[in-house]
Formats: sequence, structure tokens, C-alpha cells
Amino acid sequence: MADTNWLKQLEEPLFPDILWSRPENRRHAGKLMIAGGHAQSFSAPSRAFTAASKAGAGTTRILLPNSLQKTVGKAFPEAEFAASTPIGSFSRNAMEPFLDLAAWSDGVLLAGDFGKNSETAVLLGNFIDKYDGQLNISGDALDYFIGESEKLINRPDTIITATFSQLQKLATPYAVLRQAADLAQVVKLLSEWSSLIKLEIITEHSGQTIIACAGRVSTTTGNFSEDLAAYASVWRLQQPEKPFEALTTAVYCYAQS
Repeated sequence: MADTNWLKQLEEPLFPDILWSRPENRRHAGKLMIAGGHAQSFSAPSRAFTAASKAGAGTTRILLPNSLQKTVGKAFPEAEFAASTPIGSFSRNAMEPFLDLAAWSDGVLLAGDFGKNSETAVLLGNFIDKYDGQLNISGDALDYFIGESEKLINRPDTIITATFSQLQKLATPYAVLRQAADLAQVVKLLSEWSSLIKLEIITEHSGQTIIACAGRVSTTTGNFSEDLAAYASVWRLQQPEKPFEALTTAVYCYAQS
């Protein structure tokens, strides 16, 4: 019997109605906040900003630690800056700019390149506690939640764009993916687990990009990249009532880009 919870997106989009019903007016295409970076790198948030524009975001604003202000301030006029630690990562004092920009936005993408810092860990944990809007977490931002995945598992409107290794670590307390072997087994396990939690999952296995949301799973052949998180954020905020369809369509559009 065919698995009706597993949809395979091949050469054509699974949900063409979603593809053609997006907002035509930029003012209605959503406002996205992107945060990330540290003194040695801002590649992830920079790439996410470019990808969000390609994906059709209405307006995108980016928040970087102020350790980068002299480096990128003039070259990246869209950037805003918040307090950083002596080694150049976001400090806990960056909370107010995070919350202010999040209040302006329709969704937030924690894009990565945060580095490893205890103050940044406090900041991101507190931010998630205080912010209740759409949230997508990718790159090394996810690593801050490996030991406390309960913050994400049943948070509404939350997407993770995770390598399969990251996903296995996040799922360790739930004993979900220990026995995962081939693609079919991974799909079965993610279908079962996602039906029990609120988290929306984007990951990869066996050359497939996988969406798991509320018990439904889609797979799309193609390269998995953290840049996909920006596409997912844009499509998800434009189609908030159809998260599975939106995320699956985001994968299709990213593969076509």
C-alpha cells in the first residue's frame, strides 16, 4: 500500500496553487528579520539576505553584532547592529534590538554564523522565550538548542533547517531517529514524530530534501543548503495557513533557482 503521508516532488511542483497564489504586491509579500554573524564571519546572514530577496520577500532587514559595523556598515546599508561581546558575538545586551526588529517583522530567521559563546546562548534562549512569532532556525544557531530541544519541539510556527546530523542530536531525548537507516525508514520515523509535535522540519537524507510537518512528509531531489532556510521563511510567512504546502513549494523554488 502506498504511503499517503509521503509525497514525492519530482519535476513538477506538488502544490502549483501555492506557487501561483503568492502576493503580487511587494507590500503584501511579508517582512522578514534575519539575524546572525560574529566578528569573523557574516556569510550566513548575508547569503540569507540575498536568498530572501530571490525568494520574493517584501522587505528584509538584517541584524548583525556591532563588532561587524566598521567592516560591513557602508557596504551593507540594509544592516542594523546590536551589542556584541569582546570576542565579537552577540551579547545578552542585544535583546532589545532583537525584540524591536522581531516586533516589526512577520517572521524571524536565525541564519547562523553566531559562533560559540555563552552570552549568545543566553540571548538566543531568552529571545525564543519572549518572541512568539514565526521562527526559522538554521546553521550553528541550531547548535545552541541541542541540549534543550524542548524549547523548540512544541513551539508553534517554528521551523528548523537542519542537517540530518543536527536533527539526530536534537531528537536524541525523544529516541526518534536512532534506528534510521534508509530514506523510507527516515520518512516513516519523521512522519510519526512530526504528528506528535508542533515543530516543522527541513532536513536532508540520501540526496533528498525532506519536509516533515504534522505527520506529512515530502521529499525533493536536490542539493540541501542552509540558504534554503531563507526561501522557507519567505514562503512560510506568505502562506501561514498552509505550512506543509508552503515549505514544500519553497524547496521546489529553491531547487529551480
